[in-house]
Amino acid sequence: MAISLGDWRIMNDAQSMTTPQRRPEWLKARAPGGPNHHELKVLTNQLQLHTVCESARCPNLGECWEQRTATFMILGDVCTRRCGFCAVPKGAPLPLDYEEPERVARAVAHLGLKYAVVTSVNRDDRKDGGAEIFALTIQAIRRLKPDCLVEVLIPDFQGSQEALATVIAARPDVLDHNIETVPRLYREVRPGARYEQSLNLIASVRKVDPAMATKSGMMLGLGEDSSEVLAAMKDLLDHGCQILTLGQYLRPSLDHLPIARYYSPAEFAEFKREGERMGFRHVEAGPLVRSSYHARSQFAATRT
Repeated sequence: MAISLGDWRIMNDAQSMTTPQRRPEWLKARAPGGPNHHELKVLTNQLQLHTVCESARCPNLGECWEQRTATFMILGDVCTRRCGFCAVPKGAPLPLDYEEPERVARAVAHLGLKYAVVTSVNRDDRKDGGAEIFALTIQAIRRLKPDCLVEVLIPDFQGSQEALATVIAARPDVLDHNIETVPRLYREVRPGARYEQSLNLIASVRKVDPAMATKSGMMLGLGEDSSEVLAAMKDLLDHGCQILTLGQYLRPSLDHLPIARYYSPAEFAEFKREGERMGFRHVEAGPLVRSSYHARSQFAATRT
């Protein structure tokens, strides 16, 4: 029997008051392994590259690596921020490596990728937040693999419009910046970040280059309620976001924020329907969805 959106919100929010005792049976990911996984592991080691798949302990590593897809993480593997959800190591960052962009491009060319995703740690120690290295990486991929589409998942650059302009000028095909959660939870989840600053970053991309695809994502299960999720989705849409990803927060360790609740596949499907009704060009929603999960098909959906 179908339920109204109002009934769904009430059920959703009532369930969020309880903390689950164990991971649901339907929340299972493919274990790493297989020849392609081994090849990628050897390649990234040889080229001294980092992937967010490993550093952030992504649950989709087994599936994606076996399909020869990975999200390259530039600017080192030590983050200058201490977000409550993230497994990437925190601390004093390493010096910039200006040979890193070329190595990423060599990996893309070796794998024969048609779509590459590049992200980074936060580098608040740098005036431009690492924007220069993002631009150099995009340019290197274009040079060594001209037919490869490039998506970048960037930090907020502490609101620097100059840094953002540097990345936009390199003309990635998709510019992604995740708001991660609802504004009420920012102090716990994203210390050092500001909700409005992240929204304004996305809006700035649309103003500078209206043809560039924009994307953002959120984790669910940190203590938000459904009305807050829907309000944040509307904020993203109003600021020019075209592609939205929604996934289940999974606690990397006991040192990270606890899971407030698990959302079922049916609930994610409802958020997807609501996002499409609002007007997003594409919504990828599901328990194991992450920013770069099925990224190529997400981008393709905006071109139809």
